This record gives sequence, structure tokens and C-alpha cells, in this order.
Amino acid sequence: MKMLNRLSWMVGLTLVAGMSLMSCTKEGPAGLAGKDGKDGEDGIDGQDGTATCITCHDNTQALSARTMQWENSFHATGGAFNRNTGECAVCHTSQGYRGKLAGTYDPLATGAKIDNPNPPNCYTCHDIHETYTPADLALTMSGAVALYNSTESFDFGKGSQCASCHQGRTISNFPVIGGPDITITNTRYSVHHGPQANTITGIGLFNIGEGLSNSLHTTMITDQCVTCHMAPGTGAESGGHTMWMRNASNGLNTAGCISCHTDAAALAADVTALQTQVTDLLTELKAKLDAKGITAPGSDNSLSGTYPPVVAGALVNYRAISEDKSKGVHNPTYIVKLLQNSIAAIE
Repeated sequence: MKMLNRLSWMVGLTLVAGMSLMSCTKEGPAGLAGKDGKDGEDGIDGQDGTATCITCHDNTQALSARTMQWENSFHATGGAFNRNTGECAVCHTSQGYRGKLAGTYDPLATGAKIDNPNPPNCYTCHDIHETYTPADLALTMSGAVALYNSTESFDFGKGSQCASCHQGRTISNFPVIGGPDITITNTRYSVHHGPQANTITGIGLFNIGEGLSNSLHTTMITDQCVTCHMAPGTGAESGGHTMWMRNASNGLNTAGCISCHTDAAALAADVTALQTQVTDLLTELKAKLDAKGITAPGSDNSLSGTYPPVVAGALVNYRAISEDKSKGVHNPTYIVKLLQNSIAAIE
């Protein structure tokens, strides 16, 4: 027993001594610094992610001006982008237009619809934020535009972007001179609301009678719509991306016209005279259409019935020129003569 106690006492003493020695141990001084390692190879500088942004987002306020103009345009305020199904969506919505160009939207497919539609905007006409280079300002559509109700195409220059939508829709039973009578079953027998491409070129309307010819507007203006409608204007009232031709401050915006029409006063007088003449011709033609029963007084809607092709064709012309909104300015020579011929044809 005594031996066991002595052994335990010696083991305990050894542990205490060891602990005392450990508590007194200190870290020694640092050794000499080691030799520097070899420098690594320098990497290649990355591309500045914002370097190309200045193409649009600079300090000139140009982008702000374009945005303000667009916000006051009929593209932004018209509200027709709610027509987001079928063929309507191709021109009335931004996604439908780009989808048709890309082949990702089929307007003839069953149930074709654009969800959460946007009105025509920057992304509709430009390749915005696709490459983040100046190429993003390129137009999404260029080249000749195939015009409905005909087999012809026309290159409007930069205006082809506009003309691809601003043309009359297809009329399935389009009248033909000397052809069969036309049966109308709805109130919308016409080329639709934006036939400017047809009136500018004289293509796709009911071309009846002799003496039809296009004006110099058709043959001399390289970029068509863009040249006049997007010329510098007045703030957000006209010109630029508003695309309006008139403003409350200065009246007709002639900035795109003066390279040819150098006398502003004479131009204004000519425009007034032309628009008065076309308005009078439209009134005369409408009275004849009412008399034939294809329309009724006070309404441009077509009435159901069967009509000779010249009467149906005259209605096509009447509604196209009315919906063109320029009152002859887009193609003076052609529009005046077409109205005169249409009136003569149904006497």
C-alpha cells in the first residue's frame, strides 16, 4: 500500500513539474527573411465595360432629347400596342415587330399573342444593347419593302423602317378594272389606317384612269419619311423622334424641306393650296360613294353589299388618301390625279 501511494505521489510530482516547464516556454526570435520569389507574369488588361456607353450616354443631353421627343410621339401615346394578337401585333407592338423580323413570332399561328406588349420604341427600330458598340444604333430593317396588294417593292432608304409598317393591309378581294363585282361583308373594307407607303409610291392602290405619275417627292428623296418627319424640329412638339410635322410654336416644320423648297413663304402657300384642293376632292368623292350606297353620309365605314369594281376601288382610294393624313403632301401629283380619276370613274 505504501509503495502504491509513493508511486502515485511521484507521478503527480512529475506532471506538475512538466506543466511548470511548459508555462515558462517562450517563442524564440524570428529567423532571417527568406529570399523573394520570382514575379509572376503580368496579365492582359480587360476591356473597359463602359467605354462604348458614351456613344449614347454622353454629356450632350442628346439621348434625353430623343427620349423626350419619343414620349410625345404617337408611337408612345397612341395606345394601339394593346392590339397584341395575330397580325396586328407585328406593327402595333415592339416585341411583335422584332419577333417577325427574327422569325420567333408567327402572326398566323393559332393563338399568336404578345404578352406584356410594348409600344414601338428604341428597341423596335435600333439594335439597342446587343453588342454595346456604335453598331447598336443600326436600324433593324433596311432595303426594299414589299408592298401589299401588289407584286412590287420599293426602297425607301432609311424610311424603309417606317414603310414596313406604314402601308395598307392586304385586301383579299381587291378590285380589278373590268373584273368581277366586289362583295363587301364588313365595315372595314380598305387598306387600313397607315397607307403612307402606298400613297408615296403610287403602289397598292386602285390605279384607275390615265395620267397617273409620281411627284418628285417619290423620286428625289433618298430616305423618304425620315428626311422630313425626323428633321430638327421644335423641342418635343415636332421633328426628331416625335415625327410630327406641325407644332404649336412655329406651325409647319420645314427643316427637311428647305434644301429643295428654299422659299419658305412660297412653300407654306403651296401646302395650303394643295391641302385645300385635296380636301375638296375627298369631299366630292365621298358624296359619290354615298350616292352609290357603299358608304353613308357622316361615316367612312363601308356598307355590306355587292358593288362594281370601280366603286369598290374608289372607296379604297378614298379611305387610303384620307388615312394618309398628309392631304396630298406625300405625293401631290399622284394623289390629286387619282382622286380626280376616281371621281370620274363612278359618275
